[in-house]
Amino acid sequence: MSDYTISIPDSLYRKAQEIAREKSLSVDEVIRARLEGAFDQMRFDLPDDEKEELKAMAYLSDDTLWTIAREQMPKTIQERMSVLMTRNTRGTITDAEYTELSALVERGNRLTLRKAQAMKYLIERGHQVTADALSPDE
Repeated sequence: MSDYTISIPDSLYRKAQEIAREKSLSVDEVIRARLEGAFDQMRFDLPDDEKEELKAMAYLSDDTLWTIAREQMPKTIQERMSVLMTRNTRGTITDAEYTELSALVERGNRLTLRKAQAMKYLIERGHQVTADALSPDE
């Protein structure tokens, strides 16, 4: 780790102190996490509200992050996607079904992105994120 000293306004430091107190972290950890968030800009095009949601996850509790990381698409949705994907592969999908499939795939992509972000924060906080730790039964 590199040591680098910067000057910040007192108001910014007070905000960092407040967050640190609320999250039981050091001020350094809070500032480092915010800087990482600023440098980890989304490298893909997402709506602003989704970008903000992913950034805000940095302030969630570990328990909440584990819940998100373990989240699964409901079985009924998975089964429906499977049927629609099969129809799409066979070329028998209707326009309405293709629209439905596209929406379900987008929903799955958003879930995957949220799960990945939750895992990233858990790892940064020192947790071991393994397949066993992510199993819904835990």
